[in-house]
Amino acid sequence: MEFSPAPLFEDVAGGPAGGVAHWLTTEDGIRIRVAHWLPEGDARGTVMLFPGRTEYIEKYGDTAKEFVSRRFACLSVDWRGQGLADRLLDDPRIGHVEQFTDYQHDVRSTLALATQLELPKPWFVIGHSMGGAIGLRAVLEGDDFAACAFTGPMWGIFFTPIMKPLSQLTAYWGPRLGLGEKKPPTTSLESYVVSQPFEGNVLTRDPAMYRMMQDQLAAHPELALGAPSTIWLREALDECTWLMEQTAPDIPALTFLGSHEQIVDRKAIRARMADWPSGTLVEIPDGEHEVLMEAPEVREPVFDQLAAHFAAAAAKPKPEPCH
Repeated sequence: MEFSPAPLFEDVAGGPAGGVAHWLTTEDGIRIRVAHWLPEGDARGTVMLFPGRTEYIEKYGDTAKEFVSRRFACLSVDWRGQGLADRLLDDPRIGHVEQFTDYQHDVRSTLALATQLELPKPWFVIGHSMGGAIGLRAVLEGDDFAACAFTGPMWGIFFTPIMKPLSQLTAYWGPRLGLGEKKPPTTSLESYVVSQPFEGNVLTRDPAMYRMMQDQLAAHPELALGAPSTIWLREALDECTWLMEQTAPDIPALTFLGSHEQIVDRKAIRARMADWPSGTLVEIPDGEHEVLMEAPEVREPVFDQLAAHFAAAAAKPKPEPCH
């Protein structure tokens, strides 16, 4: 795996010292960006942060700091079509993939880099929102993780009763009518945190965290992303259906769901976790979509539980090989 130095905007990331970013080219020729941080001394493993749609590495600088302070190495990625990774349409404000499984090319390249860098084992994955869908498929396909965790995972998309049939019609007919690379109706080309004031937002109840997101995009507008394409919507809906049809993998899972979640489907998350024998669902009272970016009194216990979850998986004896 060839890689080269990439920028990491430390002025807005607020991450641990010593962060390093890299450019990678995936097996299908897309350039993505990956960054990692290491703790001082021996690490307890590596936590791989799989971000959501529209997100970028710098948004998880504070999250990386939380894990590094608990002696975990940390890695995050700019998925294709967002952050500083290659944008896939002429209009860079629209997030797009031809197939949702294309994100697995990014996963494989990221894991290949982690192997080449000899990032500490065991490896763990935490997927947020869209990253929860990408991460669950990676786990189902047998990638090398000792445990997984999710926050507000996109195993279904939340729509109001009026918007649900409209969105399904858009996803089905838009690409057939030559509108596959256009944004769905009612969506915006502007980043959510740029256009939406803190009051009434559906991401976090912590004004400091919301201001951090706004400040990051004000300083580096090249990180911003608006609406998805209608092809992305079609592919995301199909992926959610597929994920919910699969048998839960045999791996410890810990999922956090904000009680005020309004972006992904709460029923799908509850159903998936109810059917996961080694899985635990924790609902956060008064939590929004970004439980890792809620107020300190909310997010600190979440990080403690995640660290304990990963540490328990690391301590679990590996099965003896058959002879």
